[in-house]
Amino acid sequence: MKKTLALIFALLMLVFCLTGCSKNTENDVKPSAGNNGSGQSSTPDDLISDDQNGNASPSDLTRRTFTVGFDAEFPPFGFIADDGSYDGFDLAIAQEVCARLGWDFVAMPIDWNSKDAELSAGIIDCIWNGFTYEGREDSYTWSPKYYDSSIVVVVKADSGIQTLADLAGKSVITQAGSSGLSALDGMPELTATFAELLESADYNNAFLELGMGTVDAVVADIGVANYNMDGKSDDYMILDEKISTETYAIGFLKGNDALMEQVWGAVEEIAADGSMALLADEYVAYGLVKENITLIG
Repeated sequence: MKKTLALIFALLMLVFCLTGCSKNTENDVKPSAGNNGSGQSSTPDDLISDDQNGNASPSDLTRRTFTVGFDAEFPPFGFIADDGSYDGFDLAIAQEVCARLGWDFVAMPIDWNSKDAELSAGIIDCIWNGFTYEGREDSYTWSPKYYDSSIVVVVKADSGIQTLADLAGKSVITQAGSSGLSALDGMPELTATFAELLESADYNNAFLELGMGTVDAVVADIGVANYNMDGKSDDYMILDEKISTETYAIGFLKGNDALMEQVWGAVEEIAADGSMALLADEYVAYGLVKENITLIG
């Protein structure tokens, strides 16, 4: 009898253990293909299409985020707003691009001296912040230029002035504290030939002086010049020679043409439907010259 009871007890214990083991196995989380149980991908590196930002690689444009590197101290294109948020005309356009392409927009302020390293490392997807094209032509894959901040000379059409050399002995005026004045300050050989270089409180007054004939030329941003010449093209002309040439474009990693083209396609749509002009209006007070935007001129 005792042997029989012992046998029955042993059998019961065996059934209990088997049942318990089965339940524990059902509650375990098994790593599935592509997951090592910790939520991290175990897919071989050469099969991963996402980069370290969670973005798609340049050859796979089904990305989730778009990270723009910018200088946070370069208004009106990029700056820190009073509430501490990142703001600026270029960032506003980039955010609208992301909205249209279904991407999450990330504005990343960068150390300007480290911009190339951050772009190469994939920390940022582009440099978009009043980024000057001239002098960097071969360093990036560039979008078409979208902003012209060249400094030009406006004269009366019948003045006989055709070149910068013709300004010798002439009275030239520009706005005090302007980019035009800064450009002239960098050209002492030219300004030394002027009869005088005057500074006006604003460009409206400078162009009034030119209209009255009290000065011979006005030096201004090309957008300002075009604005003041609107409807008066028969009376005034812009010299072919510029004081300085500077245009802005979006810089992508060299060779990343596919991403550039997708972003630029959205930019062109934003310009074509009038959205860019509306966004530009919000930054005129910060110094944006709307007439300098080549896409809405």
